[in-house]
Amino acid sequence: MKPLDNVVIVGAGPTGLVLALWLTAQGVKARGPGMQSRALAVQARTLELYRQLGLAEAVVAAGHRNAALNLWTSGTKRATLRFANAGADLTPYPYVLIYPQDRHERLLIARLEDMGVAVERETECLGFEDRGDHVEVQLRLPGGREQRCAAAYVVGCDGARSIVRHQMGTGFPGATYGKFFYVADVQAHGPAACGDIQIALDDADFVAWLAYDDQGRGRLIGVVDDDGADRADTLSFHDVGHRAIAHIGIEVDKVHWFSTYRVHHRVTDRYRTGRAFLAGDAAHVHSPAGGQGMNTGIGDAINLAWKLAAVLRQGAPVALLDSYQAERRAFALRLVETTDRLFQFITAEGRFADFVRTRIAPVVAPLAYGIDDVREYLFRLLSQTLISYRGGPISEGQAGAVQGGDRLPWVHTDDNHAPLCAIAWQVHVYGRARPDLAAWCEAQGMALHRFDFGAAHAAAGLQRDAAYLLRPDSYVGCAVADGSPLRLEAYLDRCIRRSEGQQ
Repeated sequence: MKPLDNVVIVGAGPTGLVLALWLTAQGVKARGPGMQSRALAVQARTLELYRQLGLAEAVVAAGHRNAALNLWTSGTKRATLRFANAGADLTPYPYVLIYPQDRHERLLIARLEDMGVAVERETECLGFEDRGDHVEVQLRLPGGREQRCAAAYVVGCDGARSIVRHQMGTGFPGATYGKFFYVADVQAHGPAACGDIQIALDDADFVAWLAYDDQGRGRLIGVVDDDGADRADTLSFHDVGHRAIAHIGIEVDKVHWFSTYRVHHRVTDRYRTGRAFLAGDAAHVHSPAGGQGMNTGIGDAINLAWKLAAVLRQGAPVALLDSYQAERRAFALRLVETTDRLFQFITAEGRFADFVRTRIAPVVAPLAYGIDDVREYLFRLLSQTLISYRGGPISEGQAGAVQGGDRLPWVHTDDNHAPLCAIAWQVHVYGRARPDLAAWCEAQGMALHRFDFGAAHAAAGLQRDAAYLLRPDSYVGCAVADGSPLRLEAYLDRCIRRSEGQQ
């Protein structure tokens, strides 16, 4: 059989759509039976990765920038945390972008269609078989006819009830929280129905407001009280507690959409089995605290996409694909632990929990946010610019404060992220590039980008005259303090290049 170079993507939420976009941009054919998601917040790191596809500008223009987070208790705004104060020197996108899921997906689908890829919305994956040198995916087409599709790999982006994960036989350990959440898209008015994020911390009667615009359109997310939990499936917006909504100065005029759901926290045992992979909610689910879910799935997709393309199109060793689980599962475990703690904090019951939430947190939060290091850390955590693969199987070296596996720091004085729009390996030097490094890059057909070193580069942790070999997803693969190409050559031989005789 002729080797296959196509990938079947099961699930066409943002994770599956972005995976298809990145694969297509790198010359890999993608096919995708679809499903939907309900994600909302787009974090800075996702926008940086979208920039590589030429998507960031369109997404930012279509969404709404929530520039600050306000904490409320007992009807009074107690603290304001402004994202620009923390992130202006860290990323071109120092805010949380709110972009309704249906509009987000339509934009991604339109971009795929422009690239000649159609999402098969009414096509269902029934299962797959791993044949060793390829997979056969069983599909049910519109009208009920079934079809078998041969592919090099299959990727399950098909949500928490993933058929791909079920067929892989991997576990999905974790638990389900006792409380129900509700979500409602509404038209509202009031002093807080503006362009900021509003959070009420009243006696476990949690509610958050995420603005779609400055004219009172937005999403409310809240906890269903215990009296309503037993009939959560039949509740309407009128049945949920409205005290916390009133306490953040919002009055609802019209409800466009309402739903209730359980919150889970789970991470799969394995992200890969043979030629099958998991990404997004098929691999990990957690509380909505922090707006991390969709962004984590998109991060999965991009991490996997460049590695699949390297194997299928550039002759990289199949072992490179093992680094996908090593990098992304470790992050998912940390994320679930973090969001679990935050969720427990905002929903805990009892007098002591109420006291901490309503009296201590509103005082401590602005004081802590006033400390530069704390403010920067919290923004990095929320924006996912903190994600690092240090110590991972394809991360090497250190130059300055930057180690192999780190996201390339953004330097606003010269926008050193601009060259990353080329989804390819490249070398950055901040200062003087050695002649042998320049010759090596030319021989490899690899772009070398040199920037004049200045105070902003030093503040970002970059080292003068060092060489930073960047992966296609803009993380540092290898950092070499003296700028010598010998370490870069050895790194590529170890991680990326197929040895003689390898299949």
